[in-house]
Amino acid sequence: MTNRTPEELETGLGHIREAPSDDGELLLIVRRPSEDQRETLDEGVLDTQVGLVGDCWAARGDPRSVDGSANVLAQLTIMNSRVLEVAAGPVERWPLAGDQLYVDLDIGVDNLPAGARLKVGDAVVEVTAKPHTGCTKFIQRFGLAAQRWVNSETGTRLRLRGVNTQVVNPGTIRVGDRVRKL
Repeated sequence: MTNRTPEELETGLGHIREAPSDDGELLLIVRRPSEDQRETLDEGVLDTQVGLVGDCWAARGDPRSVDGSANVLAQLTIMNSRVLEVAAGPVERWPLAGDQLYVDLDIGVDNLPAGARLKVGDAVVEVTAKPHTGCTKFIQRFGLAAQRWVNSETGTRLRLRGVNTQVVNPGTIRVGDRVRKL
């Protein structure tokens, strides 16, 4: 698949802005057992210590932390599925983004400021203030235009690249679960 042009990406903003604001749906769960590996799940468990059980978030750590330990403020990343419909195309390509949960929900700053909570299945996650931005791997997979688009002023406000969260109440999640703003 060829990467989207800046014009194609901009054209998709209307569709993205139509995402539900309070009651969305969990469309995809992706566990990363190790770097660059992806497992698509029908069901997963969110845990306050490890995030998505079986995901490598905790083991990978954060090279920006003083001791290299994982940053709990980036424990679980959520991406709006409509962004990937525009930028990546078919659902089979969505896991390349590297996030764990893909939802049909407005995750923009105005709708979900830091501290907002979402009920996903039996679990609750809290939006953190740590920004989630496009990186080198995002550019390799979706192109420079997509990276610039998600990190633009509009893209940052809408959180097109996704949002960092942490698990505050553990529980089981399933594809098709409602994602509700609390």
